[in-house]
This record gives sequence, structure tokens and C-alpha cells, in this order.
Amino acid sequence: MEENNKMILPTNINVVSAEYKQQIIEDYIGNPLIEALPPILTKEEVIENIAYYPNYYEKERKLEPHLRVHIIQRIFQYFQPLAHHIDLENRISRMIRQGYMGRNPIKPQYTKMLHRGNERIKEGNINYMNNVNYPSTAAGFTLVGPSGMGKSTAVNRILSTIPQVIVHSNYKGVDMNLVQINYLKIDCPHDGSIKSLCVNFFIKIDNLLGTNYYQKFGKSRLSVSTMLPAMAQIAASKNLGLLIIDEIQHLSSAKSQGSTRMMNFFVTMINMVNVPIMLIGTNSCMPVLQGSFREARRGSGQGDMVWERMKKDISWDLLIEGLWEYQWTRKECELTEEINEALYDESQGVMDIAVKLYFLAQIRAIATGKEEINARLIRQVAKDSLQLVRPMINALRLGKKSEIARYTDIAPINIEGFIQGELSKISLNTKIKEIQKLKKEEKKLQSNNIKDEAILKLLELDVSVSDAKKYVEKITTTQGVSIGTKEIVKLAFKMILNKDIDKDKKTEVNIKVDKKDLRVIIQRGKEKGLKAYEALKREEVIKIHENDIVKAV
Repeated sequence: MEENNKMILPTNINVVSAEYKQQIIEDYIGNPLIEALPPILTKEEVIENIAYYPNYYEKERKLEPHLRVHIIQRIFQYFQPLAHHIDLENRISRMIRQGYMGRNPIKPQYTKMLHRGNERIKEGNINYMNNVNYPSTAAGFTLVGPSGMGKSTAVNRILSTIPQVIVHSNYKGVDMNLVQINYLKIDCPHDGSIKSLCVNFFIKIDNLLGTNYYQKFGKSRLSVSTMLPAMAQIAASKNLGLLIIDEIQHLSSAKSQGSTRMMNFFVTMINMVNVPIMLIGTNSCMPVLQGSFREARRGSGQGDMVWERMKKDISWDLLIEGLWEYQWTRKECELTEEINEALYDESQGVMDIAVKLYFLAQIRAIATGKEEINARLIRQVAKDSLQLVRPMINALRLGKKSEIARYTDIAPINIEGFIQGELSKISLNTKIKEIQKLKKEEKKLQSNNIKDEAILKLLELDVSVSDAKKYVEKITTTQGVSIGTKEIVKLAFKMILNKDIDKDKKTEVNIKVDKKDLRVIIQRGKEKGLKAYEALKREEVIKIHENDIVKAV
């Protein structure tokens, strides 16, 4: 959207003013919530919109190690879209539009739905949308896979292509006062608490719209049975397009029947409020997703996505080749098949581990001063720094399902600990170099100051600028600046005086020894009592010819 279409809500959140687009698909025509969405993207447009390639400058390779260690962290911003990312974007796009098909604000059922919702909040009845005769078009959808596969990152990149909040004021000549929240992403509480989930929801909405739902529903001693209807009604009245619950595996920590109750609530949101819900979690959440939510997913037509570790195929090569361009070692290292194989073997196709391995290898190469990445270095870094995940990597490498089942999630990799360990190896040398450099600069500055003072003193003594610079530089080069300004001026002035005396003597000597100079010849003849003519004749400067005509030789 253009800048002049943006509005500012009380919370200073930038939102987009609705701009309605002509729809090609018949089902989407005449619904302002759908017509205000960005156009449906082609595969090429998805790649262009969600890809992110951070800045890279070749000159950065020449920087000092302690600076490059900071720059290398830019590598974590890198995002290369792959086939499953395009598939995910398409599903999210469909889910939002399908959910809005059942909620058209220009139809009378829409107002009736909101009115009955307010009544049911007072009753504390979560099933408040029944008997509205408004068919559900929303869907449930799950994205499951091991930690480190980039699920949350991919979802965030896709959501960044959609304006989160759209404000409607006029639709085809009809005044409207409508807020449309296209998506809301919240994390499932660590304790799997439904109340905590509701509180997180209220806070997120307040941050977006400047409302006070947390004060009204979340901060009081209201029961969960009151919070859930309020949460559902807010989602309906603010035209929530997609509710995303991340880290859903935390539901496994919920108290007795807590996970079942929350999953039932999600199904209610889908079936009765027409708000699509997307659940994201690791493999350990699979038992939680069984039961009632399975029914909601079956009717969606979207299907669930299970992201397994990457295979060593063209997609893997695409990812690594793009990643390899971000290299800050002094020596430019070529991506060989041996290096590619080492990265895959030590990460077993888990993207997060592969990226971190490449990152750690660069840190190690710079810290040791070798400034080169090779397969041996990658394997050594994996051995030193991936100890917590090594059992899982070995299980994946061996392909033993019984072993893999023991490691549903990836233990965190202590990146900061590794960096600090490697930095300690280079920090002392770096500090010494910095001190040396500083002292050299101070010494140079001091030297220049003394030279400048000496030159100024000589200029006051009517010495020319060129001579002052020449002799000050000559003295400081041979004796240094430690002798002081006064001594430099004294020696330089003496040298300049000697130079002038030598010049006069040299001129005098040249006059005396020039035998052909007529003045010299005449002077010598005069000393012997000869006239000028006789002296010149004796020296054969002039000759007498037979016709007595004197000619100058």
C-alpha cells in the first residue's frame, strides 16, 4: 500500500486504509474484507516477497577479527524460499479468504452474529454462535515438524506480506466503521494454561488497537468460562482473519483435561465464529492434536503440513549455495562437494543446525587466524559445539525410528557460549594490536606537532618554507623528535647558514679558477706590469695577421 493510505491508531501502530480490489474469483466478489486484502500472489511473487538476503560487502572481509565476529551474525537474517514455503503461503492465503467468506459485514447475518455474541458473553456460554444460520467456511490447519526447521520464521516472513490491520470507512458509497485484523500470532503459554492464553490474546489486541480488553477481561478475577466467550467475540467483532497459536506442544504440560478443553475451544472458534486457526508445534504435540481438532482439520480441505528434515537434493543445494555467499573470512573459500557433504552430515538436513554450523565455522576460522573454511573445520566445530544435539543427529543419521522418537525436539545450541570462547582466543591479540596502533598514532601525532612547531620557529627567523620543511625533516629523520623543538630549530638554522656560506665560497672559487675569464687574464697581467692588450696577446686571446688587422679569436 502507498504511504498516503496509511493511518495511525492510538497505539501509533501503522495500519492500512481499505483499498478495494476487483476480484476474479466469484466467491470473493462483494465482500469488503476479502476485497481489501492484497492480491493473490503467483509463485514468483511469493518468492520475491518472502525472500530475504541481508547486505554483504566484500570490503568487510578486510576488517579486524573482533569486528567481523559481529558482522557474521547477519547470516541469521538470511531466508531462502523453498517449495514448501510457497505451499505454506498458498494455504495461509486460502485460509484467510475462506474464513472471511462466512463473515460479510454488508449482510444482515453479520450484525445478528455480533449481537448474539454479546449476549452470550454475559451468559458465559462459549457456544454462543449456534442457531445463527450462518454456515462456517473457516478451517483448522496444523504445521508440525522438529525444532530448527524454520516453521515460525517462514510463517513470519509470509505474514509480513499482509497488512496486519485494515480500517474500513466507506465501501461503495456505504459508510462503515470497521477494523479488520488479518492475523494474530500468539505463543501457547509454557504451562498450557487456557487463562494465560486468553490473557496473551487480550494484550496482543490492546497493543494493536489501543483498546483495554486486558483491563476489562484479563486482569480481573473472571473465570475461564467468561474469558473464552469474550475472546471469541473480540475475534469476531474485530474481523480476525487468522489466529495462529505457536509452540502448541506446551499443551502437553497442561493440567488434567486442559489440553482437551483448549482444543475444543479452537474447534468452536472455527465452526461457530468462522475464525481459521493455525497451530504450530514440534513433533511432541502430535498426541495433543488428536481427537476433536482432527475433525476440524478434516473438513478444511487444506490438509496438515509435516515438515521433515531436508533431503540432500536440489533444495538443499539451493539453500547452501545462497548461504555460502555470506562469507567473511579473509581467504575466499570455494564451496566444494566435500564441504557440502560435511554440512549435511553434521546437521542431517536440519536447517537451523546447518546455518549455525556455517556460522560457528567462520567464527573458528577467524579466531584461529587461519581464515579458511574446510570440511575438517566444520566437523571439528560440530564435535565441539553440538554436543547436546549430537545424540539426535546420530539417531537421524542411523535412521532408527526407536531412537529418533526419543528426541522429538532439538536441544538449544549455545551460540553465545561458543562465541565468547572463541573471542577469548583473539581478544588479547586484538587488544595488543589496538594498543600498538594507538601508540603509533599518538607517536606520529606527537612527531608531527614537534615538526610543525620547529617549522614555525624557522619561519619567524625569515627562513623560507621549503628550506624549513627540508631541514626539519632531515634532522628528525636522523635524530628523531626526542631532542626537542629548540634543538631541532638550532640545528636546522645552523645547517641553513652553512649552506649559504658554502654557496658564496663556491661562487668565489669558480671566479678564480676560470682561466678564460677576460677579467682574470687582465688582472694577472696588471699584476705583472702588462697592459691589457699585451696580457690578452700573451694568452693568445688575440692575434696579429699579416695585414695588421686585429681579429678576436
